[in-house]
Amino acid sequence: MKRMFDIVASSVGLLVLSPFFLYILVKLRRKGEGPAIFRQERIGLHGKPFNILKFRTMRPDAEADGVPLLAERWDERLSPDCLFLREHHLDELPQLWNVLVGDMSFVGPRPERQYFIDKIMQENSDYQYLYQVRPGITSLATIYNGYTDTMEKMLIRLQMDLEYLQKRSVWLDAKILFTTIRLIGYGKKI
Repeated sequence: MKRMFDIVASSVGLLVLSPFFLYILVKLRRKGEGPAIFRQERIGLHGKPFNILKFRTMRPDAEADGVPLLAERWDERLSPDCLFLREHHLDELPQLWNVLVGDMSFVGPRPERQYFIDKIMQENSDYQYLYQVRPGITSLATIYNGYTDTMEKMLIRLQMDLEYLQKRSVWLDAKILFTTIRLIGYGKKI
């Protein structure tokens, strides 16, 4: 049932939002700072890697030295005119495609890069339990833990995600999804 909802809702979302997508794509391409769509390997269901899609908000050389860095809310690597997209999570809209093809779900633990998973697992090996479900665009941790820019917040997010695994239901997913939409709709920066 959850997968069927993901397919239908992501298809409708991609269709309805296509003019908005086109506007953002054209605006980002005009800046000439690399591709408008950013791809990054994340780890998903059953521990399998996939490429998450986002609108590019950081300069292409953001990790030029090859060392993964946590993004901060006011990161100096952000392109100045892309701050609005990032603050309001509009950079995440291309993940509707990830949901449609089955890499992600609307609701579930946020997917992470292997580099940071390894660091988290040094502190708490329970991260491996998150591989039981598709990662999501939003989660309880996204709503209540805010921007995850420190290891401490990553560990809090892990605890919240593990609690979600134990309590997950259609009702809880609906509540998380509608809370996320409401918060973003009212301009709250989650």
